[in-house]
Amino acid sequence: MDNLDLNLLPALDALLTEVSVTGAARRLGLSPSAMSRTLARLRSATGDPLLVRAGRGLVPTPRAAELRDRVHELAREARAVLSPQAGQFEIATLERTFAIRANEGFIALFSAPLVAAIADAAPRVRLRFAPKPVKDAAPLREGQIDLEIGVLGEFAPEVRTHFLFRDKFLGVVRDGHPLLKGPVTPERYAASRHIAASRKGSFTGPVDDALEKLGLSREVIAVVPGFPDALRIARQSDLVALVPRSCLGNGLVGTEPFSQGLVSFELPVATPEILISAMWHPRMDADPAHRWFRNRVVGVCRRAVPLFS
Repeated sequence: MDNLDLNLLPALDALLTEVSVTGAARRLGLSPSAMSRTLARLRSATGDPLLVRAGRGLVPTPRAAELRDRVHELAREARAVLSPQAGQFEIATLERTFAIRANEGFIALFSAPLVAAIADAAPRVRLRFAPKPVKDAAPLREGQIDLEIGVLGEFAPEVRTHFLFRDKFLGVVRDGHPLLKGPVTPERYAASRHIAASRKGSFTGPVDDALEKLGLSREVIAVVPGFPDALRIARQSDLVALVPRSCLGNGLVGTEPFSQGLVSFELPVATPEILISAMWHPRMDADPAHRWFRNRVVGVCRRAVPLFS
């Protein structure tokens, strides 16, 4: 392979197609003398004259005639491999499985509309929703995950991102909860008992930092892995849950069970906004199917954003 010059392949294809040094030179944008030198190299490489004089023209040797179709196909394949991938493809016939990693709240809220949107346009595409126990870029790098959904935070520097929507924390209690009988002040909020959601099992969060500045603290009596778990417990107890606004659905089709029997309220202290993004590895940037897929995810999330306000 050390002495193999693949530049000879398109030259041989042009010569066997044109059966003319001048015609092949014109096709490749070379001078006739350069094409003649290339023909000499091809004769040396193949051990065959390839094109021989017949009157005022050239005719292919039996070996050249035998190679013509094969060389043409090889040249076409080489051009396809070494050219940018076409951006257009048939969505309706695409057969592929895409994996999305997101927290339980996002999956509970968006999985149904995402499945519907993907299935409507690409019936042969399958989706796999994966849990997110930790924030780790390895699954993206290794191709186990196509798209990560969540807060960017401290993530791998090479990861590509696309902002999806802004979210914020709300307080949530069951309908008829004693906290709703008056203004929700920092003091009354802190005096209630709370249920927290944390993948890491943490009992504190941004709301505790805000309360601490006022000399207040809240009592968290239980921690659950996901926001849907916190909502279920709040619905059946006097515990106060803290969840992103998007987890309540606010009218998004199929999300009614999340907010049923619950009342949300603005927190009496300021907490940072939650910026939700889609993340993927740069090796997938130029893949047209992946680009279509992530644009579809972005579209579904963006259409739902007004419902959160």
